[in-house]
Amino acid sequence: MGHPHDVATDAPLREQLDGFVDHHRQNLHDCLDGLTEEEARRRLVPSLTTLLGLVKHATFVEQVWFDEALTGRSRAEIGIPVTVDASFTLDDADTIETVRSRYAEVCAASRAAAAAYGLDDVVTGNRRGPLPLRWIYLHLLRELAQHCGHADILREQVLAAREA
Repeated sequence: MGHPHDVATDAPLREQLDGFVDHHRQNLHDCLDGLTEEEARRRLVPSLTTLLGLVKHATFVEQVWFDEALTGRSRAEIGIPVTVDASFTLDDADTIETVRSRYAEVCAASRAAAAAYGLDDVVTGNRRGPLPLRWIYLHLLRELAQHCGHADILREQVLAAREA
């Protein structure tokens, strides 16, 4: 995945959105590079937010927007948590490898699902009601960018603790 500045400014909007979203997907995936399992799970804030939990949550977000919203399948049918908080919860089977692998699989499925739609196509599977795919892309981009910022700060704290 290249940097979003590598996307031509005169490229079609869909290509630009895909480029920016994929860049942030890759940044979240990469926030776990070189960390130990303990570091990836370390809680540095009162919420459930950890680096590993952020990637697990991003997997949930992809499934909410590119499965639930596009197909209308329920979260139970998809096999994802009902609540956002539960999407950050780590279990004993969650490792850097398993969470990253699942995230990569789900992102690939998201790309494939979205490819069948145009930006102006309206999907009806989200509880907000009918939404154009354009809105979903913008919402996902905002959410991924926010979580990349969280990951940057948490990673900086984890790495700084190594030097303490």
